[in-house]
Amino acid sequence: MIKNEDAVKIIDSKRNGSLIVPTMNANNVSFGLPTVTSAQDFDLPLSGAMSKASSLGLGLALAQPDRKVFVLDGDGSLLMNLGALVTLANKAPKNLYHFLFNNGVYAVTGGQPIPGAGQSDWEGMAKAAGYAAVFSFEDLEDLTTGIDQVLAAEGPVFIHLAVEPQVENTPVQYRPRPSRSVQQAFRELPLTLGVK
Repeated sequence: MIKNEDAVKIIDSKRNGSLIVPTMNANNVSFGLPTVTSAQDFDLPLSGAMSKASSLGLGLALAQPDRKVFVLDGDGSLLMNLGALVTLANKAPKNLYHFLFNNGVYAVTGGQPIPGAGQSDWEGMAKAAGYAAVFSFEDLEDLTTGIDQVLAAEGPVFIHLAVEPQVENTPVQYRPRPSRSVQQAFRELPLTLGVK
């Protein structure tokens, strides 16, 4: 299994101007994108909207067809919005890369197991929905050597990552906050992208 932070570091290191839409675990200040980002202005962290990162990523990919969009989704989040798989595949954005961080638990709410943990065939669902390419990685070395092939594929691309559960048990009000809020990111993104 891959450590959450290691997966995010590899993805961030390959971004080359790509937009990243992280949610839940991938957006956790302790072990997610905020700790390793190399281009914060191109991050659109989606906290407080569990299951909607893929939908937001789709909108960004369609609006910015010349820029890659990386969605960093959680298994619990995607489970709440399975219809997004079919919608993404149907719209077929060539520039969208949907990373699924599969840890089998709701990590930011105390570690409760998600329904179907260890039984759900995420890659099979993405293939059946019609994603153009599907990849799966269970260890860091394979992800490190395979990420370039993933990003060379034409989207929409689904990337299943088996990550270690890192459970957040600190009450919400005592958790460290990211340096940039969701609201701030939404206000600043049009400027960053040069959109009027």
